[in-house]
Amino acid sequence: MASKPRPAVHEPDAAAMQHLITHRRELHAAPELSFKEIETAHYIAERLDALGVDKMTKGVGGTGVVADIRGERPGRAVLVRADMDGLPLTETADVPFRSRRAGVMHACGHDVHLAIALELARTLSQRRHELPGMVRFAFQPAEEQAGGAKPMIDAGVLEGIDRVIGLHVWSQLPTGQVTVPPRVVMASADMFTLIIRGRGGHGAQPHLTVDAVVIAAEVVTALQTLVSREASPMAPVVITLGSVHGGSAANIVAGEVVLQGTLRTFDAALRRHLLERIAQVAEGIAGTMRGSSDFRHDSGTPPTINDPAIASLVSEAAIGVVGKDAVVPMEPLMVGEDFAYFLEARPGCFFLLGGAPEGAPVVHHTPEFRIDERCLPIGLQVMTAAVLRLLQPD
Repeated sequence: MASKPRPAVHEPDAAAMQHLITHRRELHAAPELSFKEIETAHYIAERLDALGVDKMTKGVGGTGVVADIRGERPGRAVLVRADMDGLPLTETADVPFRSRRAGVMHACGHDVHLAIALELARTLSQRRHELPGMVRFAFQPAEEQAGGAKPMIDAGVLEGIDRVIGLHVWSQLPTGQVTVPPRVVMASADMFTLIIRGRGGHGAQPHLTVDAVVIAAEVVTALQTLVSREASPMAPVVITLGSVHGGSAANIVAGEVVLQGTLRTFDAALRRHLLERIAQVAEGIAGTMRGSSDFRHDSGTPPTINDPAIASLVSEAAIGVVGKDAVVPMEPLMVGEDFAYFLEARPGCFFLLGGAPEGAPVVHHTPEFRIDERCLPIGLQVMTAAVLRLLQPD
């Protein structure tokens, strides 16, 4: 049987390049925090409306925007996801398009994802006559809190969808390279809070108090034994206590300390076990030291795991754009990504786009974060090729 004709993937022209840069820089300069992406959503909806998309819905799962583009040929339905939120950081980069909002910046590349998705929508809307199936764009809020994907799914964004795809620019992968993991991409990401309660008092009379700071210090140390003594040495696990708040003065024994942390692992069963044990260890230590502990699971997302068959199709598409040598392997990352919920519900793929800037390496989630904008057209081409491949009815 002869293979069915597939729409060609064209190199971005000057207009596409300008759109990519403009979208990225305008969005970079106006970041918004999770579930507060009101202006970002308006920006996206305004540009989608100008494209004449077949259907657009705003306010999905909070501030999310969903738009459909239907082709004139039969095919599958594919969802493309792009996350919208920034981070609570003050940007230090000396660029004309730096964040205009003190204390908020795009320090993870979501502005890149948005720019690529918007230009992909423009490209596909102009090619409806040769497009098979339907592409649904999900502009998602609150990825940084692992809180935006689930509400969008609960609102029905996956109804009628066969396959899902997303990308993440990666500042530690050279520009021009792409990684398409066949299975595990990223770890689970759980955020938790421990409230350690004691009894405050005078710093000169500790025997009349229950020192919450001392209890918290024991808890912080003990939780690391869960990694070293309750998880296999062959199972990557991270428990980080990134925030410790308590006390009001040097001569006052604190009656309460709040610890905030994160758990990362690739193993679903180990994830469940360690979440239980974090609460148990904190409660046990606090009780032994005459205090108490409350555990709160603030948010969580499962490991990000690709469907091997879909990943293979995306890898083939990427090779067609950047060449075989530029589609490189990478070890799974301990960072988390709530696109995992989409991958749990539908077969799909999440791939990494190289965007390492020249000079010293930069790390995501830092004030110094920056991206090589030469990755934008590469991301657009790979995503276009992948989506066209996934739409095929064969």
